[in-house]
Amino acid sequence: MANIAENISEVSLKIRRFEESYRRPAGSVSLLAVSKKHSEDKIRQAAAAGIRDFGENYFQEAEQKIKNLAGLDLSWHFIGSIQANKTRKIAAHFDWAHSIDQERIARRLNDHRPESRPLLNVCVQINLSNEKNKSGAELDHAKNLCNVITSLPNLRLRGLMAIPAPLPDLESQRNCFHQLNRAFEALKKSYTSMDTLSMGMTNDFEAAVAEGSTMVRLGSAIFGPRV
Repeated sequence: MANIAENISEVSLKIRRFEESYRRPAGSVSLLAVSKKHSEDKIRQAAAAGIRDFGENYFQEAEQKIKNLAGLDLSWHFIGSIQANKTRKIAAHFDWAHSIDQERIARRLNDHRPESRPLLNVCVQINLSNEKNKSGAELDHAKNLCNVITSLPNLRLRGLMAIPAPLPDLESQRNCFHQLNRAFEALKKSYTSMDTLSMGMTNDFEAAVAEGSTMVRLGSAIFGPRV
């Protein structure tokens, strides 16, 4: 079994080194542990090692985890594609939704957010690589979607998210992430609540940190291979 505490220490050190190498402020990049397909026991180990933010892709899998681990005071992030028939449950159980790519989904999340919960933190997902089989709005449509989200009283616009196609080297990865960073910096001028650039996974998070990511989403680097 993976030594989760050691893995967290190692990736946290790498993030700090990348911050220094690319002249990012110390502590400006947070770590989201992607716990999909990993057990509650592994999540408990990560929480004991100081992780509070966990990302899940599938509501059916996440629902029991959220219920059983409620005593740990964790922050749950939905990072998968959001189906319209799941918006009620996602709005009720999650603290963040990173993958808003349609006005219809944003409105449904807003309508289903319980009054007893704080505002749902949301990011607009961008399809950076223009992949037809991938979720995400086109970069040119991001502002329109941001306008919709900021008009909805139960949502808080936090930023942008992307899952680009795998690229073979650091330079090409940086070029891809650079596009999203430019859009993020431009949109921040219009939306004061935007403070999150959710990009970078296990195989490309150095490039993401170099290009302004504020939140990297790491799974196998923390928990080991999914079973």
